[in-house]
Amino acid sequence: MSAPGWSEMFRVFGRIGVLSFGGPAAQIALMHRELVERHAWLTEAGYLRALSLCMLLPGPEAMQLATYAGWRLRGISGGLLAGLLFVLPGAALIGFLALGYVAFGQVPLVQAAFLGLKAAVIIVVFQALRSLARRALDGTEAVVLAGLSFVALFVLGLPFPLIILAAGLWGGLRQPGDVPAVEMIDAPQAQSVRTLVLWGGLWATPLVVLWVMGQDFLLQLGLFFSKLAVVTFGGAYAVLAYMTQSVVQDYGWITTEQMIDALGLAETTPGPLILVTEFVALLAGFAQSGPSGAIAAGLLALWVTFTPCFLWIFLAGPYLEKISGQPRLAAALRAITAAVVGVIANLSVWFALHVLFDRISPAAILAMPLPDWSSFNLAGFGLTVLAGVLMVVWARGFVFTMCITGLTALLVGTIL
Repeated sequence: MSAPGWSEMFRVFGRIGVLSFGGPAAQIALMHRELVERHAWLTEAGYLRALSLCMLLPGPEAMQLATYAGWRLRGISGGLLAGLLFVLPGAALIGFLALGYVAFGQVPLVQAAFLGLKAAVIIVVFQALRSLARRALDGTEAVVLAGLSFVALFVLGLPFPLIILAAGLWGGLRQPGDVPAVEMIDAPQAQSVRTLVLWGGLWATPLVVLWVMGQDFLLQLGLFFSKLAVVTFGGAYAVLAYMTQSVVQDYGWITTEQMIDALGLAETTPGPLILVTEFVALLAGFAQSGPSGAIAAGLLALWVTFTPCFLWIFLAGPYLEKISGQPRLAAALRAITAAVVGVIANLSVWFALHVLFDRISPAAILAMPLPDWSSFNLAGFGLTVLAGVLMVVWARGFVFTMCITGLTALLVGTIL
């Protein structure tokens, strides 16, 4: 078919961006309905191959799938339009929520309501863990990889990138490397080099400027989120464990409670869940230098998080068929996905401990966090049970559950 017009693309991808609630699975289903079923801009087979490519790349797969679809329809400009429309509505809403959070988040009644939000987040992460485990743990080897990754993170405190690298190498090296003959879009080597130089330069430019200006905090923040953009295999829930470990324990930019609040508020907005990086950066920037620092940090986090997404798609898109036909890459992805189950299990336990107990301390020898049992939070436990009944038993959505648990927590806080 002929390429759609710009106004029609703006309308369709704008609709996707505004309605992309519910995480990657819901977003991918929404795009399938719009791009394959309703408008027939992509074939079923082409859509699935594009999804496979986006799962092989670091970064939010749903946002990159939208970018690929736009690129396939109207080239670089189409990819930019589709990708930006997928991100910007949620990014704007996250910005307003973060600024409201720093202004009113310390009010006692607001803090009480946020306990209900935290309880709902525990169940959201548990559901993500259960869903991924059903798909990824299809054999003994996958179960062992998941268990080892959990122990490596929760007990030993090993860094997330090391675990992902080890799992990918294990899966790739165990798989024969014969590649079937496939066709691909013609992409001269010079074009690939230009793409790499252009988008790599755009990615690095603000970091170089910050280095020249001596803005140490923003430079450190930009470098961290740039590194995060390279290791975000397995979706946002997987990398949240690494981000929590880094921004809370290593850098001390925010607290664990703020990190859980950030995830909960990011769940209420459209767009990729990795927009939680913007929220974290806004909080960290505000703590450093007030509102101006918050805005600068938030914009920087958005830039270094999503500019690489365009780089990966524009660089790898022409080689879609060849990449998706690589058995070693596919095997490496399967191993990484199995390891990610353990990573999300670590995140789930981490969040639960910090909601159910008021005091957490590290073990004397290992990195494992240990709760102080005398600080058990009965209200947090009751709200978590309520969230579990609403979301798991009655299949209610996150926003509905968050409202119920938040109002319940507010009522309890008012009475007590």
